[in-house]
Amino acid sequence: MQVPDLIPVVPEILMTILVLSLLVIDLFIKQKEYIAVYTVVGSLLVIISVFYCTGVTFKGMFVADSYSIFFKMIFLINVIFAAIISVEYLKKRASLYGEYYVLLVFATIGMMIMASAGNLIVLYLGLELMALSTYVLAGIIRTDGLSTEAAVKYFLLGAFSSAILLYGISLLYGITGSLDIREIGLYIAKEGIINNKLLLLGLVFFITSFGFKIAAAPFHMWTPDVYHGAPTSITAFMSVGPKAAAFAIFGRVFMIVFPALSGSWVNLLIPIAILTMAVGNIVALAQTNIKRMLAYSSIAHAGYALLGIIAASNEGLSAMMNYMLIYLFMNVGAFILVIMLNNQAKVGDSIHDYRGLSKSNPLAAFLMLIIMFSLTGIPPTAGFMGKLYLFMAVVNAGYGWLAVVAVIFSAISAFYYLRIVMFMFMNESIEEVKLSLVDVNGLLLIIVVFMVLFIGVNPQPFVELARLAIL
Repeated sequence: MQVPDLIPVVPEILMTILVLSLLVIDLFIKQKEYIAVYTVVGSLLVIISVFYCTGVTFKGMFVADSYSIFFKMIFLINVIFAAIISVEYLKKRASLYGEYYVLLVFATIGMMIMASAGNLIVLYLGLELMALSTYVLAGIIRTDGLSTEAAVKYFLLGAFSSAILLYGISLLYGITGSLDIREIGLYIAKEGIINNKLLLLGLVFFITSFGFKIAAAPFHMWTPDVYHGAPTSITAFMSVGPKAAAFAIFGRVFMIVFPALSGSWVNLLIPIAILTMAVGNIVALAQTNIKRMLAYSSIAHAGYALLGIIAASNEGLSAMMNYMLIYLFMNVGAFILVIMLNNQAKVGDSIHDYRGLSKSNPLAAFLMLIIMFSLTGIPPTAGFMGKLYLFMAVVNAGYGWLAVVAVIFSAISAFYYLRIVMFMFMNESIEEVKLSLVDVNGLLLIIVVFMVLFIGVNPQPFVELARLAIL
């Protein structure tokens, strides 16, 4: 029997070794902060391995190419950020468990497997590993009723979406006789079965399931309650990681399996993208809880990223990939400041808690201002450049009107993002908030804001990186 080449799977093997060693170390170490450090160091080593371990193995079921490497970088940076910001937050709530970091790494392994899936069953296994881990993480604070509620809602709706995906996979297998992503795409192109009703139904099931994972409307209903109830560190983690993993699959499956059906799935995705941007931006206007506001913001940003898929071109795909990288920095940055206010002042959940922050903590207010500008899409931030490339991609694909719609909704988003800025700089605080940036979270916030500005001023290297990573 031929032994499969394990080189492409080395990063996943290293992550599995990391998670198994975490389970053992947890038995002997009482200071769980060291487990966080071990997670960060281990993830950094895996980042190095990702660049050197490429290829196709297990008869095409696992593909470690430049496309998957790009997304694995996002996942690994995301888990590093989550491990760092979680320590103090969970200590304050007496919930700093060793299994928390185990689940973070397991979820990341699932995302990495999804990004490299060359087979629909491998895709499903990665998705379930990621999903089951995040369900538990959402309810990790066992004494918090909101956290438990978030976990239950996430689990029930997540199981429903997984069942829909499995049904879509079964339809594709029944039609083509294969589970290999490239073989399915070749069969569809060769046989010319683009009008097959079962194939179109399978396409709808795929869009529905992935729509749930990226929180696209009308599959977004779980998002506000889960983001609100989950620990803030986990909200930051799952607002980026699972979303990026779902977009990775969106790109790989739709650009390889369904390119001949692009006319059909583009027509399905256009109303979904418009509805997603509308729901996310309009409902966010009414939110006073910042986690719920950022939840609806996350929905809106899923709508923007969908524009890259709708373009159905390499330009659109690279714009989506670049936007996911930018979204990692600006979204995590917003949650870091919320966590710091939670930790140090026991406030930060309400937008009114940010009143007068510029007077008591001018540096923190300035950093939050940069993050809000980037989320809005104001130059010279990374958010502006990310949206610009997405809008250019849909314009070049012949959907100029859709870019205009996206710009209008982006302008609407300025109201709720800049409302935070107004509270920080133009309102007096009801109670002075003491906030120190002299800790690891403060350093991380400064690094994230630097990246937001650096990408905004010098986007070309990152755009080129995304282009080189195209399938």
